[in-house]
Amino acid sequence: MAELIGEYSLFLIKLLSIAVVIVFLLGTTISLLRRQQSGEHGHLQVRRLNTRLRELQETMEHSLLDRRSAKTRRKQRQREEKQRRKGRTSPRPRAYVLDFEGDMRASQLASLRHEITAIISVASQGEEVILRLESPGGLVHSYGLASSQLVRLREHKLRLTVAVDKVAASGGYMMACVGERIISAPFAIVGSIGVVAQLPNFRRLLQRNHVDFEQHTAGEYKRTLTMFGRNTDSARRKFREDLDDTHQLFKDFINRYRPDLDLERVATGEYWFGTRARELGLTDEISTSDEYLLKLSRDHDIYEIRYRLKPALAERLAGTATTVWQRVGDTLRGEERHSRLPEA
Repeated sequence: MAELIGEYSLFLIKLLSIAVVIVFLLGTTISLLRRQQSGEHGHLQVRRLNTRLRELQETMEHSLLDRRSAKTRRKQRQREEKQRRKGRTSPRPRAYVLDFEGDMRASQLASLRHEITAIISVASQGEEVILRLESPGGLVHSYGLASSQLVRLREHKLRLTVAVDKVAASGGYMMACVGERIISAPFAIVGSIGVVAQLPNFRRLLQRNHVDFEQHTAGEYKRTLTMFGRNTDSARRKFREDLDDTHQLFKDFINRYRPDLDLERVATGEYWFGTRARELGLTDEISTSDEYLLKLSRDHDIYEIRYRLKPALAERLAGTATTVWQRVGDTLRGEERHSRLPEA
């Protein structure tokens, strides 16, 4: 009887846990739907980098100097800052820092467009924007739009500096070339001005398995190469023409912003490390973004701009459901282990 009661109790606990999960998920769904309808898609974050740099300096002084020396340095810094303020007849110039970490689809573009709009709405002509760029490239239309967003900065008479610490290749370099100045670390990968497209063809595999494939189009070039049908020489020729045309558009875009670059030399699809890229004219200066910002902070107020997008509703629901089920599973496994313990 005691065993039956124990099993029945465990069953009720499981049933109650499932009911709680269902109610929780329904409540979360309703809440997320309301937020989605209210238009809350993300928020802008602004952080003054000068403050962070000063905190790093003060932390080092506190760790390395005795209390008296650290206090003396702090007072000296305050006096120097006060003197600089007295000597200034206008506020210190501002600079803005953006980050772009590119993937195949240039997914961060959604945040970049908001960040650029925010800067344009407050920045004065001649102020500087520093883009810390890291991207191996990806889809042409995605990186074309990302580059066009950077063009907006130039059109509003803002100075754009692009800093490449690791890689700006292919579509990444398409973005970088918009900058009035490109700086790169010595071993950053730069270039790859080319276009590539590839796809498998499963026609023979389908034939061996007696599978027919039909494709009907209206328009001679609605489809060129196909993954499942027979590819013709004319289709391959048209596909190649499209690639060459895209490559030419790529080169024309680069030539617009870096007219002195020898495109016949560098638009071969090759990439170079930072030092070589500088010699070829792909970049303008060898430096890391950290060193550049440290120097700039001496006479500029630097602001880091971030637009944080909220995850899509489906992603948030999936993440919430996964977390809840994991917790419930852990709880039930713990109760089941407990129910199997011997009783006195």
